[in-house]
Amino acid sequence: MKKRNFLKKQASPGRGIKSGNFFTRHATPILLAPYALLFIIFIVVPTISAMGLSFTYYNTIQTPKFTGFDNFIDLFTNDEVFMQHILPNTVVYAICVGIGGYVLAFLLAWGLSQITKGPRTILALIIYSPSMTGSVLLSTVWGVIFNGSESGYLNYILMKFGIIDTPVVWLSSEKHLLWIVILVTLWSSMGIGFLSMLSGILNVNEELYEAAYIDGVKNRFQEIMYITIPSAKPQMLFGAVMAIVNTFQSSGIGTVLSGSNPTPGYSASLIVSHIEDYGFLRYEMGYAASVSVVLLFGIYLMSRGVNRVLGSRDE
Repeated sequence: MKKRNFLKKQASPGRGIKSGNFFTRHATPILLAPYALLFIIFIVVPTISAMGLSFTYYNTIQTPKFTGFDNFIDLFTNDEVFMQHILPNTVVYAICVGIGGYVLAFLLAWGLSQITKGPRTILALIIYSPSMTGSVLLSTVWGVIFNGSESGYLNYILMKFGIIDTPVVWLSSEKHLLWIVILVTLWSSMGIGFLSMLSGILNVNEELYEAAYIDGVKNRFQEIMYITIPSAKPQMLFGAVMAIVNTFQSSGIGTVLSGSNPTPGYSASLIVSHIEDYGFLRYEMGYAASVSVVLLFGIYLMSRGVNRVLGSRDE
């Protein structure tokens, strides 16, 4: 009799259903909670802290002292290095690597979409693989190519053909370093955004192209403008966002290649390098925070512009 009563209690109606209904109703917040917590800890808190510190003088030892907008005023009026070197370098770098890299990624993705699956897969892996390399490998590979001695690959080839008479110290040259950094960054920028655009182009309905040619599309350029890009807009938008992220994420390559921060004559120093210089070398955290806020605001404006151009417009 006791066993029967125990079994009846276990099988009491509604217990399992209520428990199941609770987890079903609250599954989304339960699953999102760890990610939300990490997002708050590693994104929201540092961003708010940087914004707060940007209005202070803080040297990591003394208590932060409120200075109002002095850091921002100094940045745009008294910081000659920022205005003469950092800002122009960053603009040139952003145009070449951000916009140029995005266009190059799209052209490569479109070109690969025109060939058969086997060669396309191999070439896509070859193009994508540099994006997975770390800064140490980058400095090793490109350091050998741009070595300043006669044994450097580039110097050897140029001297072999009589283009130069003496070796050029490329990675210490104020004239060449920024363009070397742009080249290396472009080489390693074909990452997730490139694969996303390739996927979007491959998933465009072939019937749209056939209908477009019936309606008057005459060449590949019109095909790309009127069919491919509009049909792959979500992937294009994602690729644009990743291009912006990659542009500033890879901006420390100049420091890695030259082996110094700031780079020789500030020739390849970018806004991220300026933040590291003031934050981790001079320990002027308040000023470094103000520079990071300017960078954050710039990225926000670029993201808004990209979203306006490529984002869907719901009437």
